[in-house]
Amino acid sequence: MKSLVIKAISGRFILLVFVFTFSLLSCERPKEEIILRQIKDVVADASSDPMLKAEAVFYNPNNISGRLKNINVEIFVNGRKAGVVDKDYKVKIPANGEFSVPLEVKLNMKELGGLQTLLGVIGGKKFDIQYVGKIKLSYRGVPFKVPVDYKSKVRLGL
Repeated sequence: MKSLVIKAISGRFILLVFVFTFSLLSCERPKEEIILRQIKDVVADASSDPMLKAEAVFYNPNNISGRLKNINVEIFVNGRKAGVVDKDYKVKIPANGEFSVPLEVKLNMKELGGLQTLLGVIGGKKFDIQYVGKIKLSYRGVPFKVPVDYKSKVRLGL
């Protein structure tokens, strides 16, 4: 009687291991990284608490959808660190498609040279803006980090 129970348990165990292994191997993983296509609609708020607002446009070249979980990116203006975006999201990423995410960054005017930067914004001067960091995504519950290094020349408007 004991050997019959042991055989039944070991048969279930083998079946469970087989199902678990098959499900892990059959999970479709993204083949290509998400691409940051552009940062658009960049606007600087020149109040007492200056903010940089923009919209990040990403592209998913994979045939599976996922979720954007977090953006952790440092923003540099003319080579100087101006601020950090560290925000959690719950944005659906479409398969083979574009999606956009709003960004808001509190600018560190002391690092940027305060008055000169403010006058440059008012005067419509072009600034070199660089975004460096990582975005955290998940596909079917499996998390991935994708590096971001994007540069652009932007004329900031008020």
